[in-house]
Amino acid sequence: MPNPYVHPHPMNRRQFLQSAGSAALASAATSCASLQPGAPRDLIIDTHQHLWDLTQVQPPWLQGAPEILRRSYTNDDYARAIAGLNVRSIYMEVDVATTDHIKEADTVMAQCRAKNTPMIGATIGGRPDASDFSAYVKRYSGTSCIKGLRQVLHVESTPPGHCLTAKFMEGVRALGERGLNFELTLRPTELLDAAKLAEQCPDTSFVLDHCGNGDPKAFNPKLGPGLKRGCTVEEWKRGVDQLAKRPNVWCKISGIVAFVPPGEWRAEDLAPVVNHCLDAFGPDRVFFGGDWPVCLLGSPLRGWVEALTQIVAARSATHQRKLWSGNAIQFYRLKV
Repeated sequence: MPNPYVHPHPMNRRQFLQSAGSAALASAATSCASLQPGAPRDLIIDTHQHLWDLTQVQPPWLQGAPEILRRSYTNDDYARAIAGLNVRSIYMEVDVATTDHIKEADTVMAQCRAKNTPMIGATIGGRPDASDFSAYVKRYSGTSCIKGLRQVLHVESTPPGHCLTAKFMEGVRALGERGLNFELTLRPTELLDAAKLAEQCPDTSFVLDHCGNGDPKAFNPKLGPGLKRGCTVEEWKRGVDQLAKRPNVWCKISGIVAFVPPGEWRAEDLAPVVNHCLDAFGPDRVFFGGDWPVCLLGSPLRGWVEALTQIVAARSATHQRKLWSGNAIQFYRLKV
C-alpha cells in the first residue's frame, strides 16, 4: 500500500533516505534560531497532530515509509517537539488498518479525557462507504472529544472520483447529521471533485487538509531541481478557489513543508501556497496544523512554526490570532 503520509508525488525516496536525518536537524538549528518561547502567539491550536505507538498498532503504510517515520512517535516525543510553545492539539488519524479503527479511536478518546497531554480533541479514521459506517459514527458522535473523521484519498486503493460515489456521499452526509466534520486529504488534481462533494453535502462541514496538497516546488523551479512536482500552479489554484467558494469548507494551513527538501528551503518558498489559501478562504476559515511527525520530511515542527510566523507577519494581529487559535477553537468547538 502506498504511504498516505508522503505526499502523492514525493521526492526520490533514495535521495530522501540519504539526507533526511542530518538535514532535518540542520534545518531545525537554522529555522528556529529566532523563535522565542511563546512565539508566535500565547496559544497555538495544532489541528493536525499524529501519534503512533508501534507496540499497539502497525499502520500498513509505514512498511514503505521513509526511515525517519518508521518508529513510534508518542506524547513524550510531541512534548519535546513543542517545548517552549503554548500548544493544545487535535489528534489526526494515522490510517491504521480498518480493523484497528475502533482501537485507535478509543485510545485517543481516553487520552483526551485524561487531560494530561496537550490533546483536547481528535479526528478519527473511518470509511464513509463501509456497510457498518452508520453504527461506527453513532458510536462516537455526541462525545466531546471526537470532532470529525478522515479517510486519506490519495492512495491507489481510492481511485479518482471515489469521493463522489453514492455510498461515500451518503456516509459523509451522515457525519453532518451527527455534528461531525469530514477532513479532505486528496490529490491536488482532484480538488474539483472535493468541491462537488461539499456542494452535494451542504450540511456537513469540511476541512481541506494541507492546503489542498499544494506543492511549493511547483512555484519555484530552483527548489528541489529534478524532483517531481505534485501539481501545476494553475490547476491547484483553480481547485482551491472552487473549494473556497463553498461556505461549508475550511482550509488547514499544514503539510506543505513535507514537500520541500530538508535544509534547502526558506519561508518564502512556502509563502505562495500559504498566501493563496489565506486569501482564497479569508481570515475566518483557516487554521494551523503542524502535521507532526510527518513534517519531519521537510522540517522539525518548530521550523514550520517559525516559517509560517514569518509568512503571516504582515497580516493583522487579529487575523494572525484567528489562524493560530481562534478559528480552530470555534470550528472544533474546543474548551481551552
